[in-house]
Amino acid sequence: MAHSVDVFLRLRSISLHLLAAGLLLAAPAFLSAQTQPSPPAPLRVAVVGLEHGHVEVFFSALAQHKDVELVGIADADSALLAKYGKKYALPESLFFKSMANMIEVRHPQAVLVYTSIGEHRHAIEIAAQYGVAVMVEKPLTLSLADALAIRRVAEHYKIQVLVNYETTWYASNKAAYEEVEGKRLGEIRRVVVHDGHQGPVEIGVPPEFFNWLTDPAQGGAGALYDFGCYGADLATWLMHGEAPLTVTAVLNRDKPQIYQHVDDDATVVLAYPRAQAVLEPSWNWPFGRKDMEVYGATGYAITVGSDKLRLRHEHDTEEHAVNATPLSTPQNDSLSYLAAVLRGQVDPKGSLGGLDTNIVVMQILDAARESARTGKTVRLRKLEE
Repeated sequence: MAHSVDVFLRLRSISLHLLAAGLLLAAPAFLSAQTQPSPPAPLRVAVVGLEHGHVEVFFSALAQHKDVELVGIADADSALLAKYGKKYALPESLFFKSMANMIEVRHPQAVLVYTSIGEHRHAIEIAAQYGVAVMVEKPLTLSLADALAIRRVAEHYKIQVLVNYETTWYASNKAAYEEVEGKRLGEIRRVVVHDGHQGPVEIGVPPEFFNWLTDPAQGGAGALYDFGCYGADLATWLMHGEAPLTVTAVLNRDKPQIYQHVDDDATVVLAYPRAQAVLEPSWNWPFGRKDMEVYGATGYAITVGSDKLRLRHEHDTEEHAVNATPLSTPQNDSLSYLAAVLRGQVDPKGSLGGLDTNIVVMQILDAARESARTGKTVRLRKLEE
């Protein structure tokens, strides 16, 4: 009997040791699971204004963005609130008539501005007083004076101000940029950017969008501002933030029966010390387009839509088509990018949507408008930092 008890005790001791070893082996995985950082809370964003048609893009994309939470919508127009509330099943608790009141009640971390361009500066100034970041739809504002005022308020209140362009999220543009940066095209000699569509009326924009888009006091100009900003943005990005020496612009009003107060076609020439950029914004294209041609000393890259390029390098006997490498998050859409900037994961300086880049964009657009008005080339002055 004593022998049996001894064996039993020894087997029990071995079992306890094995159990302890098993627990010790499992412990690292258990501890690792406990110490994994939890995903960040969704970014709290609010919409300011509903009269810009691009707000539809935001509402449509929101369901795919679990990293973003819509906490408020501010617009004084009850009809617009009702329109979008019904279309996207938005609760009335999100709606506010006042932007300031909405910020005080909902405490967003960023506001997305879908007002007329003429209201951008005012919206940014309100958000800045609450320390709230801002992303506006392109272009930044109406004038260089407004742009410099926005920069001052952003610096004073230490907020991020970003500009959203559809073409920022085109893999083809990034691929063309990498061709330049990789020295595969040689030094840039010429950039040509085509942007636009058949016209706001022709593509059926809603009345609230059309009303300010064709009012120079609220939209800045017609096709020149609406689509010229894309080319100015891309050219400034490719030139690493350098402003052109001169700007020369010719504006047309080919459909005055529709567009009575603004241009519907423009050509803008930017002269740099060793290169030119030609911007061709229009509401008269036979179809919508956003494409770019970059010519260097030894090759060229031509974007085709959002994800393809035509390339020809030195010693190539003919051009060849390639698919652009898809953009990875957070560089692939505006909401992911905004969240990454506000979390300190991305520095927007020098980017397509960065405030510094868009100060130069406004300098170009302002000069283009003046050149068209006077019929003269405008020489740009160096801006103070």
